[in-house]
Amino acid sequence: MATTRTVTRLFLLVAFTGTTFAKPAADRDDESYDVDHSGQLWQTRARRAHAQSRTVPTDQERTPDYWTNMARASIDEALRLQTLNTNVAKNVVLFLGDGMGVSTVTTARILKGQKAGNPGEETVLAMDSLPYTAMSKTYNIDAQVPDSAGTATAFLCGVKAEAGVIGVDGRTRYGNCSSSKGHEAESIIVHAERAGKSTGIVTTARVTHATPAAAYAHSAARGWEADSDLTAEARENNCTDIAYQLVEEAPDIEVILGGGSRMFKPRSWADPETGGSGDRNDGVDLVQRWQDRKTGRSRYVWNGTDFRDVDPESTDYLLGLFERSHMKYTADRTDDPAEEPTIADMTRKAIEILRKNDNGFFLLVEGGRIDHGHHASKAVKALEDTVAFDDAVQVAKDMLDTSDSLVVVTADHSHTLTFAGYPDRGHPIFGMIALHIWYVYTPYLVWLHSIFGMVTNKQTFLFPTADKEYEQQSAAPLRSETHGGEDVIIMADGPMAHLFHGVQEQHYIAHVMMYAACLGEYTEHC
Repeated sequence: MATTRTVTRLFLLVAFTGTTFAKPAADRDDESYDVDHSGQLWQTRARRAHAQSRTVPTDQERTPDYWTNMARASIDEALRLQTLNTNVAKNVVLFLGDGMGVSTVTTARILKGQKAGNPGEETVLAMDSLPYTAMSKTYNIDAQVPDSAGTATAFLCGVKAEAGVIGVDGRTRYGNCSSSKGHEAESIIVHAERAGKSTGIVTTARVTHATPAAAYAHSAARGWEADSDLTAEARENNCTDIAYQLVEEAPDIEVILGGGSRMFKPRSWADPETGGSGDRNDGVDLVQRWQDRKTGRSRYVWNGTDFRDVDPESTDYLLGLFERSHMKYTADRTDDPAEEPTIADMTRKAIEILRKNDNGFFLLVEGGRIDHGHHASKAVKALEDTVAFDDAVQVAKDMLDTSDSLVVVTADHSHTLTFAGYPDRGHPIFGMIALHIWYVYTPYLVWLHSIFGMVTNKQTFLFPTADKEYEQQSAAPLRSETHGGEDVIIMADGPMAHLFHGVQEQHYIAHVMMYAACLGEYTEHC
């Protein structure tokens, strides 16, 4: 087997070298420089002519008026948007799709449409309807392709930093506790609490994971989630773990919903669902400490039944930890009445509690498992979680008035997800394509059999590609698929949403949100 793999890789390398480097470069003015796709397209059209179940364009789509009227409506909307909303943002909601690059948004759009019985390409996501857009440059100060800790520090704290650090500035070195002292960066949640607003965090990952942690913690290493994770150097220099900071040192965050109960529980604790233990060596039950510290009406819940019983009107503080680690993928959910809440459910409950504050609120909502699905090369799980994330965006749009509420949707980084191969309109987004085409993707030669090309090569092509456990093919099999380094989109509506424009550094997001809500240093215009 090892010999076969070696021979295969040598063949691919030789094929790539021969096709890429052996031929002299054609002059750009020479006709031979352009690749002739005519034969390829002829094959595609011939295959389409014999297809028995392909999507047929509607009669409307075949007429010029259909497209003209659509464009006119978009122009009218663009003209309407010339009247800018310069109100102060009473409420700010930041939706963060972890790993939700542009290709993820596009394929999730198609999936959402196909789940509704449509071809899919024409679908409009809830986030698509946010009218103001920009692009975000995601690199960390020491990494061309970023990690989620450094990016979260940028869009929540307003400064770029090294990869792997949480809530600190660029003078902090990853993994070095002493270098973080005095270099803490305050997040928008801190500024919102100081201004008398309520705050909340919703995530499908652990609440101590990279993105949510940057909202309240300061750490030289994203992995220091429990005290058992701290290094000797961190303990010697009195650095505390992220879970401890959330309970003992963080702002008084009213709503915290997600996973990761083991980071808050001692080794002696047994999870009521799995029997697994906690991760804390200090013997402290931080969940109990959280409850003891609350002077208002507080609730702790760990399952869907108790969560759905929470009355927002009689609850001032809500902590929900629904798994020992991350919450379930959407694709793994069951119909059990006790099933943990969806990201849309958590968003709704959070807004219901937070909006009781007349001063308004800030809410962070993270679709954390989009990223994990991509890392596992399981496109079904990644995209189903993206669709669920979009459902949460719709909840906020339905519950809030954009005259005084700023809604922002973005991603921390992208992934290597791609889809290609000239599939027909309406082709199942997880389906195989009949036409096999060789593509050169430096430095490997990639044979794309399915719409997605990602990481591993464990299954044969007979395995159902729409199965949630199917791992998409890739040129370079790795233990875990990597992040992508391209820019990601920002979509927004509400007060000052027009400030999102062009191509911006990622830390700009935090500054726009604070400017819109008159927080921190941005109070002179209020």
